[in-house]
Amino acid sequence: MDAVRKVWLLMLGAFTLGLDAYVMAGLLPVVAKDLGTTVSLAGQMVTVFTLAYAVSAPLVAGMVSGVRPRTLIVAALGVFTLGNALTALAPGLAVLLLSRAVAGVGAGVYSALSTAAAAALVPEERRGRALALVMGGMSSGTVLGVPLGVLLAEAAGWRATMWGVTALGALALVGLAVWLPAVPADPPVPVRARLGALTDRGVVPVVGVSFLAAVASLGLYTYLAPVLESAGGVGEGGVAPYLWAWGVGGVLGSVLAGPLVDRTGKVVTLVTGLLVAVIVAESALPPLGAAAFLALVLWGAAGWAFQVPQQHRLLALRAERGTVALALNNSALYLGSAVGSGVAGLALAAGLAPRHLPWAAAAVAAAGLVLHLVTAGRRGSGGVLPETAAAGTRRA
Repeated sequence: MDAVRKVWLLMLGAFTLGLDAYVMAGLLPVVAKDLGTTVSLAGQMVTVFTLAYAVSAPLVAGMVSGVRPRTLIVAALGVFTLGNALTALAPGLAVLLLSRAVAGVGAGVYSALSTAAAAALVPEERRGRALALVMGGMSSGTVLGVPLGVLLAEAAGWRATMWGVTALGALALVGLAVWLPAVPADPPVPVRARLGALTDRGVVPVVGVSFLAAVASLGLYTYLAPVLESAGGVGEGGVAPYLWAWGVGGVLGSVLAGPLVDRTGKVVTLVTGLLVAVIVAESALPPLGAAAFLALVLWGAAGWAFQVPQQHRLLALRAERGTVALALNNSALYLGSAVGSGVAGLALAAGLAPRHLPWAAAAVAAAGLVLHLVTAGRRGSGGVLPETAAAGTRRA
């Protein structure tokens, strides 16, 4: 099997992760009504999922350095699928939150290991495309699965949607168990080296920008339904087209980012442009209201494309502990989502109008842009400029 085709197997699991992580954003009003709680409390499902995701990714990646990841990838997807089955059966909010934590742990471990595996299965000059395929799986899960999941929930209830996610997870699990080839393991990384990533002046700024971008983008997406209702009068039944717009943009961004990275190596420039696009798109949401389709496409494209050059920068800077660096970045991504959705939920509970959330998110993205511009030109501890490192990897 061609190396890139092997990555498609990992993309299948990522598709299911993308569906599960973001379908709940479109189901918040329905779930809140069914369980007799508020939208802001129901939104903590996303917070719990993403927080468990963030904590599990670097923890497990560090512990299993040196172990062949194929079995761990399959096991992580099994835990993820079990968590979704528990979500579908949850009788109340407490069990629901617990089940989302279980699913988040499985998703975090799978995401970290599958991203590193995708990079390991292909030659270095095709690494950008491989990373983009996995990210494309996540975004495709959003664009294809989330709106369909919302429609299914409207017809048969939100639990039917979760059973559908569980079935897709089981299908991906079987496919990976049967066809995923052996994946080379990273060499064992000493505990001191793993902890060193937390203070590495080449890694930390990149991860910090990923965190702020996630707060601004994924955190806001959690409350897209109430934002659209507040800004444009879009009711529960009219949210699906806007989710499609955001998801279509995400797929386009994910697909195009990889070839751009491979051909140009201009990862720093790409990150700058993508952050600017997020700021512009989110700032436009409140005034556009129900007419915000193009802004949602731009936001989805920039938000999903963003992680491809970020991951490429980390692999170029710290190839000797790539899995740990990628896991730390994934952790920052979903920790940012948890912080963003959690803070937004608290703000809504305190009385903030949902239509004001996009402006707050744009301000956080602007802070990420400032951090990126200030630190992007600095030399990492390896003495390599990020832009130069990416270009060197591309030419290899």
